[in-house]
Amino acid sequence: MRIIAGKAKGMRLTSVPGMQTRPTADRVREALFSILGPAVAGSRFLDLYAGNGAVGLEALSRGAERVIWVEMNRGATRTIRTNVEKTGLTGGEIYTSTVERALAKLEDAGEVFDYIFLDPPYDKGLVHKTLAALEHLSLLALGGEIIAESRKKEDAPPTMSKFVLKREQFYGDTVLRFYRRKEESE
Repeated sequence: MRIIAGKAKGMRLTSVPGMQTRPTADRVREALFSILGPAVAGSRFLDLYAGNGAVGLEALSRGAERVIWVEMNRGATRTIRTNVEKTGLTGGEIYTSTVERALAKLEDAGEVFDYIFLDPPYDKGLVHKTLAALEHLSLLALGGEIIAESRKKEDAPPTMSKFVLKREQFYGDTVLRFYRRKEESE
């Protein structure tokens, strides 16, 4: 696993030991950032269920102003720290916490993000649960997007009270779903 483009292009990343996390494949990450394009530069990026931090590190490498990683596995957050040090990228902060607690803290702190990426463990209903939690918060900036990675078979809502699915991209058994605010899509 490596950083694909930007300031830290080609840097190899350390993986989380054991089988508790599943990193986003390089080709899926490359496709994601091709879709997001140059808008990542200067953005605020939230990486939920962050694993080894590869998605947030890719955002920083491509010029994101700020990245916050949320991961409850302490071994994974140690790996994120290792990868941040290895790449020399700055502008990131790590929350060792459940996603629910971190979202509440971020909301209380008045944080707002241009991109919210979530890649929870597959087949546990966490995409739906996390999207439902985000609906009750003000963490997504105007014009921002939520990107949910999941197994193709995993159920994800096409529309919710606050968000609507705008795009789906399939990569083998993996799908990226892009959500925007309803009022911005009409």
